[in-house]
Amino acid sequence: MTIVLGIDTGGTYTDAVLVNYENGKILSSAKSLTTHQDLSAGIHSAITSVMTIRHQAISPQKICLVGLSTTLATNAITEGHGVPVCLLLIGYDRDLIHQYRFQHALGTRNVVYLQGGHDQQGIARQPLDEDAIRSTVLKWRKKISAFGVSGYFGAFNPEHELRVKKHIEDLTDLPVTCGHELSTRLDAIRRATTVALNAKLIPIIQDLIFNVRAT
Repeated sequence: MTIVLGIDTGGTYTDAVLVNYENGKILSSAKSLTTHQDLSAGIHSAITSVMTIRHQAISPQKICLVGLSTTLATNAITEGHGVPVCLLLIGYDRDLIHQYRFQHALGTRNVVYLQGGHDQQGIARQPLDEDAIRSTVLKWRKKISAFGVSGYFGAFNPEHELRVKKHIEDLTDLPVTCGHELSTRLDAIRRATTVALNAKLIPIIQDLIFNVRAT
């Protein structure tokens, strides 16, 4: 019999289930409290409890697949939580954004405006300031848990976003979210907001995956 292990970590409970892969029949299920201070504790408790079918222990070697789901990201959004991030905006007009108070929609107060960006044809409007990028990354890397990068018309040409991402990866081990990875739609403010939001959630999901693997 081929067995699938399913794990769902929610805001209150962590559920685990064993399913027969061939016929979809539920073989065993268990529930434990989600331990937010250390997710591995709740996950370990649920997995330990579920690994018994009719009083017979199931060997982990019989598990062919592990499925993982969670509402931790959704909860973080609705509750206004998330890790601290720095949003790097390439070629955005700072004065225009503040004139229309768009800065309040960006999802973080940690915003840095960088020279660069493209036009509607994907042609660079200004060259990147590589020194400014490096100094910005070095300034923020100890204060945050992730970076977000959004270039003006980056959906048409992601070159500047990718170059900034490379600097971040060279100087830190922090996760990076780029605008072109999430959407090809226009609306620079929404793209920047989406980038900041995604950057806030990545460490939360990384922590969950790490704890599942450790268990």
